[in-house]
Amino acid sequence: MAMVDITDPDNYPRYIAANKAAFDKYGAKFLVRGGEGQVYEGPAATRLVVIEFDSYQTALDCFHSPEYQAALKLRRQFSTAHFAIVEGA
Repeated sequence: MAMVDITDPDNYPRYIAANKAAFDKYGAKFLVRGGEGQVYEGPAATRLVVIEFDSYQTALDCFHSPEYQAALKLRRQFSTAHFAIVEGA
C-alpha cells in the first residue's frame, strides 16, 4: 500500500508505464489505484494505492525485482511516497 504525492504530474505516467512489467510478472491486482479518497489522519497524499499479491513473498519479490527497481527510479524522480508491504490475514 502506498500514499503518493506526485511532484511531476506530466512525467508520473512514465512510472506507471514502467511498473507494468513487474506488476504483470508478479500478478499484482490493484484494489485501489488513484480515484477519489479522503485522508482523515496523518499526512495527506495526492494518490492512494493498494495492491494485492498472491502472497507476502510474491510482493517482496516484485518489489526487489529488476523490473520494479527500474520503475522505482522513475517514481522517485516524479513523486514522494509512504510505502509498505504488509502480510494480509
